[in-house]
Amino acid sequence: MHAVLHALAMAGSMAWEIAWALILGFALSAVVQAVVRRSTVVGALGDDRPRTLALAAGLGIASSSCSYAAVALARSLFRKGAGFTAAMAFEIASTNLVVELGVILALLMGWQFTLAEFTGGPLMIVVLALLFRRLLSAQLLGEARRQADRGLAGAMEGHAAMDMSVRREGSFLARLCSPEGFTATAHVFVMEWAAILRDLVLGLLIAGAIAAWVPDSFWQAFFFEGHPLAARFWGPLVGPLVAMASFVCSVGNVPLAVVLWKGGISFGGVVSFIFADLLILPILAIYRRYYGARMARFLLGTFYAAMVVAGAVVEFVFAALGLVPDRADARLPSGGITWDHTTFLNIAFLPLAAVLLVRFLRTGGAGMLRMMGGAP
Repeated sequence: MHAVLHALAMAGSMAWEIAWALILGFALSAVVQAVVRRSTVVGALGDDRPRTLALAAGLGIASSSCSYAAVALARSLFRKGAGFTAAMAFEIASTNLVVELGVILALLMGWQFTLAEFTGGPLMIVVLALLFRRLLSAQLLGEARRQADRGLAGAMEGHAAMDMSVRREGSFLARLCSPEGFTATAHVFVMEWAAILRDLVLGLLIAGAIAAWVPDSFWQAFFFEGHPLAARFWGPLVGPLVAMASFVCSVGNVPLAVVLWKGGISFGGVVSFIFADLLILPILAIYRRYYGARMARFLLGTFYAAMVVAGAVVEFVFAALGLVPDRADARLPSGGITWDHTTFLNIAFLPLAAVLLVRFLRTGGAGMLRMMGGAP
């Protein structure tokens, strides 16, 4: 019982530590999604040129950070005419290059991890685009399109299909400050929380349990901490495999990443681990439903290769530049609620979340929650 309580206490402390950062990140994302129309996204992603992929990544950054919703939305974009490579770039960016992920990485692990994430993410997209151009055949793409057009439901389909943006015309600021803009922002904000809440709670509980129960000696041996050169190659290779087995995606991966970093995984291994939220077993099953078994295997192989390459490049480049932080600087919060900067930031941001939640409930949001996991 003492061990269980210790694990729960660590999970609760981590939740308190990152609460304000999540509220800030989701609020900023909601502002953009409330004003940018979904039709604008589809019309801009019709091919796989570098400019289009860069635009897809930019639009993904401003989109949902829920991995399931991102995967569903990428399939929707593909069905409506977006290029497959552009849809995958959008999917990667919307889960791995979002503001809230960067803030939490900086908060718990150091700004170097945030920089690594925003360096490795675009690199992963470039590597994936090159692999697709070289290996993706017209036949396989045709099979995937026919399977996608069947419209089989995966997860978070209803959420991915909802376009909650403001319909009225006018400038960005005018639409955002209108009553419709306030409502749209509140709707996106709460729906984003609802989409990631399960994975966030699961990630915190798993991280708390592993931090409390698994000795550091196990991770140090598993990640070859005593062999620096071997660890640099091994970390990016094994990081995605650990993520696949954890069943946790998106922002929920970060608490476990802290535990692994403290345990001895290499810097690049952390990066590839976080990227692998798009390869957890439930999402691989969704790829199979969306695009067929052959394309699911193709995505598994190419995504894994791109994650390993991105993690390895980040590992060696950041080490050469002296940007790999000290493990001792990473924090596993365990002190509960104290009167420090985290508490004051939470006191400042929790009322914002409450205001948006009230607006959500007063403008028909409860009905939307019931539809978010349903068919598109």
